[in-house]
This record gives sequence, C-alpha cells and structure tokens, in this order.
Amino acid sequence: MGQSRGVLGVQAAVLAAVLLWCGVSSGVSAQWQTVVKNAGISTMHAAVTHYGNVILLDRTNIGDSQLPLPAGVCRKNPADRADTNDCTAHSAIYSPNGNKIRPLFIFTDTWCSSGQFDGSGKMVQTGGDADGLSKIRNFSPCGDNGGCDWDETNTPLQAGRWYASNQQLPDGTQAVVGGRNAFTIEYVPANGRGQYQLQLLKDTNDAQNDNLYPYVHLLPNNNLFIFANRDSCQYNWQTNTVVRNYPTIPGEPRNYPSAGSSVMLPLYSPFNGAEVLVCGGAAAGSFSNPGAMMPASNTCGRINPLAANPGWAMETMPQRRTMGDMILTPDGNVIIINGASKGSQGWGYASDPVYTPVLYYPGAAAGKRFQTLAGSGTPRLYHSTANLLPDGRILVAGSNTHQFYTFTGQFPTELSIEAFSPPYLGGERPGLTVGGIAYGKAFTATVTYGGALNGNIALNMASAPFVTHSYAMGQRLLALAVGKPVAAGAGKYTVDATAPPSGTIAPGGYYMIFAVANGSPSYASWVKL
Repeated sequence: MGQSRGVLGVQAAVLAAVLLWCGVSSGVSAQWQTVVKNAGISTMHAAVTHYGNVILLDRTNIGDSQLPLPAGVCRKNPADRADTNDCTAHSAIYSPNGNKIRPLFIFTDTWCSSGQFDGSGKMVQTGGDADGLSKIRNFSPCGDNGGCDWDETNTPLQAGRWYASNQQLPDGTQAVVGGRNAFTIEYVPANGRGQYQLQLLKDTNDAQNDNLYPYVHLLPNNNLFIFANRDSCQYNWQTNTVVRNYPTIPGEPRNYPSAGSSVMLPLYSPFNGAEVLVCGGAAAGSFSNPGAMMPASNTCGRINPLAANPGWAMETMPQRRTMGDMILTPDGNVIIINGASKGSQGWGYASDPVYTPVLYYPGAAAGKRFQTLAGSGTPRLYHSTANLLPDGRILVAGSNTHQFYTFTGQFPTELSIEAFSPPYLGGERPGLTVGGIAYGKAFTATVTYGGALNGNIALNMASAPFVTHSYAMGQRLLALAVGKPVAAGAGKYTVDATAPPSGTIAPGGYYMIFAVANGSPSYASWVKL
C-alpha cells in the first residue's frame, strides 16, 4: 500500500488542504486546489445539498475503506463479498467550509446506482448491485453540525436497476429509466403506476450494453429526451408513449460503458426552446477488447429536440475523451473535465488520462466554441465525479480503476478531493441577496458590485444534480428574465426578475441562484421552488 494513501493519520489527512497552481502550455491559467488529501473513501457518486455540503458515496461491497465509522458501528452483512463485519464508512458528507468529512452509514450495495433530489431537497437514491439492486434509499440533508444519515426504505423498486438514470418530474415524482437488462421506465414514488416498456432501450442494447446510464433531460414541453448508445427519442411520461424518434448521432457509442456525457444547454426565458449536447465516448468494441486501448471519441453532437426537422450538428473537441464529466457553469457555459483519451469505462480499461479541462461556449460560432484550460496532475478515470459548488468552483473527486481499493499500479485508487477554479472566478465577483421566489412571480434581487458594469446583471439558476459515471442526473441551468440594474447606492443595484413559470421548466426543489456581472458569478444563494 502506498504510504501517501495508507491508513496512517486519516483524521489529520482528511482535513489537510494543499494549494496547487497548475498550468500547461496549451491551457488558460486556472487554479487547482487539493482540498482533502485523503477522504477515506473513493467517490463514485456525489451531490451537493442545499446546505452547501456534499454527499460522497462509493459502493459498499469492497471491504474496508479508510474512513472509520463511529465506535461500535459496523455493517454486519452476510451478503458482502469482501467483509461481513465492516466497521468503515462507504458514504460521507463533505463540508467545504473547514474541509471536514463526516462518515455516513449505508448498508446495501450502491454500486453503479442512481439518484436525484426531490422537491423537499431529500436525496432519493435508487438501485445498485447485489442486495441493493431494488433498493430505494433516502438522505434528508442537514447542516455541517447535524447528524443526518441514510434511511433505507422497505419499499422496493419494481425492477432491479443497475446503471439506471433518474429525472425529477413536475408532479414531484422521479422517472427511473433503464438499467442492465431493464428495458423499462418506472416512477418513484409509483403512485399506482407500473413499469413501462421503452423499445429504445431494447434496440440499443448491443454486445457491450452501450445503453446504460441513459441520458434523460426534461424538455420545456414536459416530455423527456432519452438518449441511449447513439439513438434517442422524445417520451411523454404522462401517457408513457414515444412521441418521436431522432436521427442516430454520427460516430462512436456514447453511453456507459463507452462513457461520453450529455447536458441540456442553458434554458433562456421565455423557455420555449432547448438544445442537447452529447460529447465524447469510446470506439465501438472498446469495452469488449480492453487490451487494444482504442482511441476515444473526439466529437460532440448538438441537437434541438423541439425543432421541426431536428438533426445533429457535429463538432470536434480539442482532445479525445471518454469518461469526461460535463458541468453547466454559472455564466451559462459548459466545462468538460476528467477522463481518458483511450479505452472505455471498466477496471483498467482506459489509459492516457486527459488532465486538461475544456470550456465549451454554446453561444460562440461553430469552430470557436472550445477553450483548453490548465490541468491537474491527478488522473480522474473510472468512477470519478465533478460537481458545481455554490462558490462557483468545480469539486472533483474519485477515480478507482480497480474492483477493490488498490494503492499500487499505474492508476491507484484515488482518495483525494480537488477544487477547480475556472477562469470566470478570476474577476471581481458580485454579491447577491435574494429572498423567496415562487413560480411565475416577480421578485427583486440586490446585487453589490464595485466595478463598472459592462451590460446587464444576469440571474442564473442551477440545479444540484446527482453525478456518477460521467453523467449529472437532473442537471439544468435557467437564465431568468431580468430588468436593467437600478443603482441603489454606491456599488449596490436592484435587479427585477421573474421566477421560472412552472415545474416543467424547473421541477420543484432547491436551486443555486447566481448573479453574473461582467462574466463573474456571485456566490450562490439557495432558493426553493
């Protein structure tokens, strides 16, 4: 076991923070900070709660982690493959204020599971492997000094779901889509509904199962855009029918285990249009032939699902990438981060880590949308995550290319957590004060900004997705309708705005709202719809 990741001094190591400034000749300057040298667990799933702390979650069926549970607390699970009396944690809550890690207790196996926050701000976490295959788990967040923990319910999923995707809906339920050998959609809570077959999932189930962790986006017309492998459809979740099918995206398979990623680009008031971006993936057959280390995809496809004749507009990324995470930024762009340039997802199935993130500017002209940023020196490969924090940084964690925790070899299990500060954090940042908001209602935000304004102040709302396996479930960014800023004293402005019109545009729950002045975002204020 490597000494830097060994058992020694876990409590001290968890709190250690080391500042690193990284630059590469091809990259734009940006700040990387190692905020936790040893979190005790390797993060496979992550989500930011409305308290600003972060749920970290790994699989349970791997033996001991390096984060002890409280004295006398152990997982006594006879179904565990590695340790039937495990006294270490496989989930934790990370507090960015103070870099504290608190262990959480979870019993059933969460390997390759799914989840999303519901309208109350509770994490609803579904499926997994082994004894977790049909499990529904809840986590009701609390502040940094609270004692909240996982609650594993006795109501099972209607089908075992491993590698499924969740999407919060306007009626307060979640659609749970697909999974290995699960070609159906179900809803949590079910509210009397059963399972519904989705032919797309059957038709895209190739030899590699490249239809896993399907990309699911709630469109402004209240239908779902569902993408699996290289194909996609528009699905009416109220009638459980396919409304239309879309052209096949050119290039390589895009979903797990080929591991591209997808976002719905920011929605702008009056919220009657949408575009979906899909980037990266692996060469066909890469997962079936891992020794070949085939070059990953270097393309992105962009489509307007609500257009009369939608088609894919293709672009070339600055580098090939599989297992890249795509994160919507507070100023309305996209960061692509993590991953490798060869291979696919799988234990030891990828090589040539891509250290440099890229910024994608949706509003720029075709051919001028990518900007390469400065990179970290830490490989983030299989089972890594990236989440937007309320302060605008990107929290990057995880990477375990092995079945169990392994601290030897080329790509050892990674227990550190980093925070990446993109270039938009380099300017003077505004301050923001905003009260409660309600669907379709006008509200006023107070913004402080010491510099000279170059244009209006934007107010952008970002959801807090559940991130796993290169896909951020439930991620959306809304650019609100705003008036011109009105001076209200030295360096102070009021901005009149209108909240999203309905749960179709912004499903109920907590959102981060950012004020953006001259391209620089404020620290987020949490609002609840």
